[in-house]
Amino acid sequence: MDRRTFLSTAALAATAVATQTPLPAAPARKRTQEAGLSIRFLGTGAADWNGPDARGEHRRNASVLVERSFLIDFTSSARDMLPDGVWPEVIFYTHSHRDHYEPAAALEAGVRQVYLNPTILLKAREDFREAAGKTGLPMPVITTLGPGASARVGDVVVTALPANHFVSFAEQTQIYLLEKEGARLLYATDTGGIPAMAARLAGIDAHRDGEALTALIMEATMGLGHEDDYRIFSHSSVGTVLQTLRVLTETGRYAAPEGQRVYLTHLARTLHGTQAELDATLPAPLRAAYDGLEVTFRK
Repeated sequence: MDRRTFLSTAALAATAVATQTPLPAAPARKRTQEAGLSIRFLGTGAADWNGPDARGEHRRNASVLVERSFLIDFTSSARDMLPDGVWPEVIFYTHSHRDHYEPAAALEAGVRQVYLNPTILLKAREDFREAAGKTGLPMPVITTLGPGASARVGDVVVTALPANHFVSFAEQTQIYLLEKEGARLLYATDTGGIPAMAARLAGIDAHRDGEALTALIMEATMGLGHEDDYRIFSHSSVGTVLQTLRVLTETGRYAAPEGQRVYLTHLARTLHGTQAELDATLPAPLRAAYDGLEVTFRK
């Protein structure tokens, strides 16, 4: 089975709405002026953060703003990280844990189009209907996007990939591949490593038939010295990211421009040092992202 057939089969099997097209329409956006794929980290913390800690460190719930036009996950904890005058109309959800998924916060941020895995479609309809009633804001369009299916927002194609993370037996969680003008960014949180099907769909596994990744943002819930934490079954550690990066690089499946960093997010409060300590100890090319950090990834 070639990759095109595999992608079509996987998307069809995972999609609850039979009429979904491979690239469902999204609200039109103005063309991005800057070359490359721009990311603003709105939050970089795992679920155990709740405001500044005793060290003075503060990480909001993990989420990103892409091209100043759409979100991947969002909660009210990161509302103050949205730039002035930016009202993203589109959101992609990785899963329904409350540190990633807060319908009322999404509506208040400007969201009018929601993409998520088919397994939480009914839940999302109910949750957003309730949020719309409480906020007085319009109900968004909710579109299912199962593994292998893609949506386009402006110049960016977003492809859903399966994650290794547990919410319930009924929910399939996701990570996302973002592609723009030759840049291929894998945004991987929450997930324990990169699942085999995700690697196949992204074209970076042993049967490689896709372009190499040029950028990587990956969760590292567990920090250096905490690789044996029990959360390893559904989250990644710094060691996991290093091993993933090493394999992808040595096999030609990751080819970033010189000097481009690999960014860590979803950092647990109790399993990492301060940002200053992380900046001083993380091995190159890893860097701990922080709330408000803006990066442009290039091909």
